[in-house]
Amino acid sequence: MKYVAMIYGNQAKWDSFPAEAWPEAIARQEAFNTKYRESGELIGAYGLADAAAAQLVRRENGAPAVTDGPYLETKEYLASFYLLDCESLERAQAIAADMPFADVEPVELWPILHESAADV
Repeated sequence: MKYVAMIYGNQAKWDSFPAEAWPEAIARQEAFNTKYRESGELIGAYGLADAAAAQLVRRENGAPAVTDGPYLETKEYLASFYLLDCESLERAQAIAADMPFADVEPVELWPILHESAADV
């Protein structure tokens, strides 16, 4: 079954992280990504731009109507997400708990109930 694991963040959180700690944090994240890509359980890992780069797209009179900014005024926003393919919920939970920052920040885990695969 497939799952989406999501990590939330905010600019204050990123700003408070010491600059000298980023290389190690990135290396730990890449080691996690490699481990689970090689096991076949990590389909993709995606880090999102800052919330200031988000846009809202609607349709008005048949054409895209685009406005800047996230939909909700919130301190936390989706910072990254991971697409997992696991044999069980328990395995997805174990992978989510193995994420480098899971000891200090929760990982939100959602089962995917419907898929329209792009490679069909």
